[in-house]
Amino acid sequence: MNKLKVGIVGVGHLGSRHLKVYSELSDKIEIVGICDSNEAKGKECSSLYNVPYYDNYKNLAGKIEAVNICVPTESHFEVGKFFLENNTHTFIEKPITTTVEQAEKLIKLSEKNKLKLQVGHIERFNSAFQSILHFTKKPLFIECHRLNHFPNRSLDIGVVMDLMIHDIDIILGLIHSPIKDINAIGVNVLTNKEDIASVRITFKSGCVCNLTASRISDDVMRKIRIFQKETYISLDYVKQEAFIYRKQEKQIVKHSLPIEKQEPLKKELEHFIQCVQDNKKPLISGVEAKEALAVALKISKIIWANLKNT
Repeated sequence: MNKLKVGIVGVGHLGSRHLKVYSELSDKIEIVGICDSNEAKGKECSSLYNVPYYDNYKNLAGKIEAVNICVPTESHFEVGKFFLENNTHTFIEKPITTTVEQAEKLIKLSEKNKLKLQVGHIERFNSAFQSILHFTKKPLFIECHRLNHFPNRSLDIGVVMDLMIHDIDIILGLIHSPIKDINAIGVNVLTNKEDIASVRITFKSGCVCNLTASRISDDVMRKIRIFQKETYISLDYVKQEAFIYRKQEKQIVKHSLPIEKQEPLKKELEHFIQCVQDNKKPLISGVEAKEALAVALKISKIIWANLKNT
């Protein structure tokens, strides 16, 4: 099989990590070129990985079969649309776009041109999360905590779109039921966007989910706890650990799930490559990403409506 010709647009904090992973997959792909609006950063990565640098992403058109987009969220639609219009399979970091309407346009373009569109909801590829799917039957209550240090990046979006959207995508993938109600509060502390958010989502199935996200925490925490009849599942995304607690007679017994720890980003990008080469539907296509975006936008709207009323 011929190597997939890939271009990478955006090699900042996250994009440079993607570039590193792609460089480790040289048996499957060829990095045709990279692009970044920061010429110094682009040329630094070009030299480090011995790949051509382009000062305009449009110059990659016709030279590549697939593109990896890690630009600021506000540019996702513009850059994604260009490559989908130019016969290029497309990977976009989350969130897919800034509006649902933009996401729908990208989805239609990918379908019209028979192209793969995958979005970077990376937690779906965490080995610990994948290990619990077999045991997650009918959740009754879910609790998510996602705390991070102040990033000094991604400040064009709030903590809901930056961090909480990961957990929104996860719970939508676990609970196959329409949303009944959303309650949300948040505050902006260091930026003009919300930096802390606390949300309760109630589904028509009866399941209730509490989500907490902060990007001004002293500690890093990415955990989810899932409660269902006579079972409680605890998962740590950072440590890639998962435990199941079950009721046995009058006791609660703890079991550790066997997990082969792997780098989620590498699994995610390998999945994208495989979907392109084997003509498979991505685990997180534009459709799933649009659903998570719609909920995130609704939460942000509620938060800011509440802030204006205080």
